[in-house]
Amino acid sequence: MSLHQRPHQKPPAAGYSLPVSPPSGAAAPSRPLPLLTLPYLFSLLALLLFAALLLPWGPTRPSSVPASPWRAYTLQEAAAFAARAGNGTVLLAAVSGPYLPFLSNWLISVRRAGRADQVLVIAEDYETLDRINAAWPGHAVLVPPAPAAQAAHKFGSQGFFNFTSRRPRHLLQILELGYSVMYNDVDMVWLADPFPYIVGDHDVYFIDDMTPVKPLDHSHELPPPGKKGRTYICSCMIFLRPTEGAKLLLRKWIEELKDQPWSKQRKSNDQPGFNWALNKTAGQVDVYLLPQSAFPTGGLYFKNKTWVKETKGKHVIIHNNYITGFEKKIKRFRDHGLWLVDKHSDESPLGRV
Repeated sequence: MSLHQRPHQKPPAAGYSLPVSPPSGAAAPSRPLPLLTLPYLFSLLALLLFAALLLPWGPTRPSSVPASPWRAYTLQEAAAFAARAGNGTVLLAAVSGPYLPFLSNWLISVRRAGRADQVLVIAEDYETLDRINAAWPGHAVLVPPAPAAQAAHKFGSQGFFNFTSRRPRHLLQILELGYSVMYNDVDMVWLADPFPYIVGDHDVYFIDDMTPVKPLDHSHELPPPGKKGRTYICSCMIFLRPTEGAKLLLRKWIEELKDQPWSKQRKSNDQPGFNWALNKTAGQVDVYLLPQSAFPTGGLYFKNKTWVKETKGKHVIIHNNYITGFEKKIKRFRDHGLWLVDKHSDESPLGRV
């Protein structure tokens, strides 16, 4: 029967008589009201039509798109995969979808240095996980839980803090698995292989985030604290060995991030916590400051042309910091011939993104 047709009424049976109305003033016998009244039928019809518009016709069919096999891929499996190519060392980056162009740009430079096979990318959302592994199987993993928002977070925002504050946990997990790890922000470009600069047998290696020029033979010890009572080491590029000293530093970093959460009054990121951890574990962790001439901060490399000319040929990794905003960073890279994806996207393991 169509929903738009009313049922045909049968004629009364023989011998059936219509009820007689009670005489005026007589009490009507009590009986329930019939359900199949005209207003009720119209209400039911309207409800059925509304449900038909909202719900799909027919039984629900399973999705034709199979579940991604990478959802069950673990950090233990992924780190082992990357470390095999790196002789026990993982090269780590972390991205969400909006950062994929920077990841691709960084990967081109890493590949030119012959280190791409040991790269492991922490994907911060499932779409990014699947997209990277579709092009480059096994090189991305998601460590749950994934952050709720996957927008391109502005430096200093709560989203940016939530994104970067997961970093020490990822690093500590890799050290606990027994691997060394080098972490890079993806707004970096390699001009040469940085691993020859990991000299000696120290726990942790890092770069200074200050712009004043240092002597070429500057000290490799932890610099003295600045005006805020702490050092200004950059958490953008760190190399750690799986030693107790390195693990101690990372645990302290995690504690500092818990003690200094993001707030509207103090729009923090993970770097102050890293520096407080360095300062509070001084003497317990064997640290090494990498040479400024090879690993300059963006505030020095992009703003001091004289220094760049004097140190030409010594630069290894360039960090595009001391500037905020995707478009501004891309323009600066382009202005200095470092936005490689424009002409060399075929060199990226991800192709054109």
